[in-house]
Amino acid sequence: MVCNLCPRRCGAVRTETHGAGRCRMPAAPVLARAALHRWEEPPISGTRGSGTVFFSGCPLDCVFCQNDAISHRDFGRAVTLERLREICLDLAAQGAHNINFVNPTHFAHVVARLLDDPLPVPVVWNSGGYERVETLRSLEGKVDVYLPDLKYLTPALAGRYSGAEDYPQYAAAAILEMVRQTGPCVLEDGLLKRGTVIRHLILPGRLHEAKAVMDWVARHFPPDTVLFSLMSQYVPLGRAAAFPEIDRRLRPSEARSALAYLENLGLTGFCQETASADAEFIPPFDLTGVDPI
Repeated sequence: MVCNLCPRRCGAVRTETHGAGRCRMPAAPVLARAALHRWEEPPISGTRGSGTVFFSGCPLDCVFCQNDAISHRDFGRAVTLERLREICLDLAAQGAHNINFVNPTHFAHVVARLLDDPLPVPVVWNSGGYERVETLRSLEGKVDVYLPDLKYLTPALAGRYSGAEDYPQYAAAAILEMVRQTGPCVLEDGLLKRGTVIRHLILPGRLHEAKAVMDWVARHFPPDTVLFSLMSQYVPLGRAAAFPEIDRRLRPSEARSALAYLENLGLTGFCQETASADAEFIPPFDLTGVDPI
């Protein structure tokens, strides 16, 4: 395939076993982890966990990436489409409330094919928000819950920390499309069955950016249309040490100020406890349950 799935539109040739694009991935899916995950937002994890499937590689280049091993160092194992379906069905059989595709953007073609035959539980598209609207439209009617990041609205920050100055324009357009597809959030027995949850990770010293993101969400969506997840678990991992201004943990005062702003805007959602800002809360990546091709 000649790939233009993500906003990079690099036109790289991806064969079943080799990829020359920015994501470095072949056309066949490469997985780093498949397991029940209990650390998502409450209406996604529920009581039994979310059936997370972590894809390897990434179209972004976030210097603080908490999943650096799989996003930038390509830890993972290739599987067939048939094996991917078996993994999803096995997670559902274990009691997963949903199947949660993590970092799936560059494998959108695989997910779309997989979902031609619907899964028995809702499907979550969990991405960095750096998406093409045209790619998202290939998933319409197949994804129940969108869980995108809205990392930045300032191009200079997006360029410095994620290598993508065009991130704000693509992420904003993508989120509008996601909400168009899902409509307002629908919860049943405390679980999100349909809708969009927008995440924002507060970066050290960037409280103003967090407020700008919250303003954008409040301006574009009526109350209770979307859920907002304010994340304060930032840990200076990846290559953050090379960027002194973000080479520290978030101060409790920064998290408190962001939460107060969220509440004053009247956004509905969640705020992560600062106690979770520790590497031990980042799930380990392993290949349990992921058999090779």
